[in-house]
Amino acid sequence: MIKPISLTSIKERIPNLYEAVIAAAKRARKLNDDTKLEFNSLLSTVTSGQDDEFEDRENPEQLKLSLEFEKREKPHVQALNELVNDGIQYRYKNEKDK
Repeated sequence: MIKPISLTSIKERIPNLYEAVIAAAKRARKLNDDTKLEFNSLLSTVTSGQDDEFEDRENPEQLKLSLEFEKREKPHVQALNELVNDGIQYRYKNEKDK
């Protein structure tokens, strides 16, 4: 389901829309990396019945884990929600730039 986000609500928080998009994108990448690490660590604990790489059997534990992660809110949606709700704070690398 697509949920539109009002650009005016973003511009109220951060005057420059380009900066807001960049900040949200960087946060989404970080959230995605964290989710991948968590998924891979949990997936490594799930044991498969066979060590045969060429066998395509369904592993119910692995399937359950995949569905659980699939139901989570996507990283870009989380980042935009954080941006709108003042959850993201950003700064310039060199404060003299702005």
